Amino acid sequence: MSGATMTEKHHPYHLVDPSPWPIVGALSALVTMVGLVLFMHGYGLIVSGLGLAMVLFTMFAWWRDVVKESQTRVHHTPQVQFGLRMGMALFITSEVMFFVAFFWSFFNSSLFPAPEIGGIWPPKGVEPINPFDLPYLNTLLLLLSGTTITWAHHEITNPEHRKMVLQGLGFTVLLGLIFTSVQAFEYAHAEFGFKDNVFSSNFYMATGFHGLHVIIGTIFLIVCWFRAKAGQFTPKSHVGFEAAAWYWHFVDVVWLFLFVCIYWWGSGR
Repeated sequence: MSGATMTEKHHPYHLVDPSPWPIVGALSALVTMVGLVLFMHGYGLIVSGLGLAMVLFTMFAWWRDVVKESQTRVHHTPQVQFGLRMGMALFITSEVMFFVAFFWSFFNSSLFPAPEIGGIWPPKGVEPINPFDLPYLNTLLLLLSGTTITWAHHEITNPEHRKMVLQGLGFTVLLGLIFTSVQAFEYAHAEFGFKDNVFSSNFYMATGFHGLHVIIGTIFLIVCWFRAKAGQFTPKSHVGFEAAAWYWHFVDVVWLFLFVCIYWWGSGR
């Protein structure tokens, strides 16, 4: 049997070539966690920094390979694209459960306030942030960003509208950067610290991790902007863009729950 016949593809799936990134990623995560444990005991900052750099490098290199594979229809067939979409959907589902834990903690503390905090919510002495000040502005920013990313998603189905795709992505990235800046300003002027009480701990954990997701989503969209500019997305093949759009919509929805539950209802206003 000839070599050409042996390597001929008789299925629509992508059997990836051997890759070093899974084992490198696992080792990078191990180094990072060891460094964090050491850091919690007063040292190990260099180890955790090295591990984080290794994780970031692994992410860059691994996703670079996936982007290269996406440039050929031989690899990213419709069946493979469907699998990638389902993988992203399951990842977002796991992220939903991640935030459910924070909301669970918040409602457990607020609906049944302990005697140690005065039996009231918010705890005595806490001055919550006015939900209709900066948080309301950030809500409007994220809602607007949801429309701009949807606009870009709609235009990407037309190969002649690449300029509009870039505009929609650009506006979304800008709104994400403004959101992060406003939240950083809000944190800098908050009248309570992370370790003050259960209210502040829940507040900073929930909103802080959401802010981290906004930063990650913004980077995701910036990469998509450069890929769109390079013409790597087509009406029939733009899974990377869809994943970024889904992730951004997830970030939007989580913020709405944070605004209503923690900023508004949780502040006792």
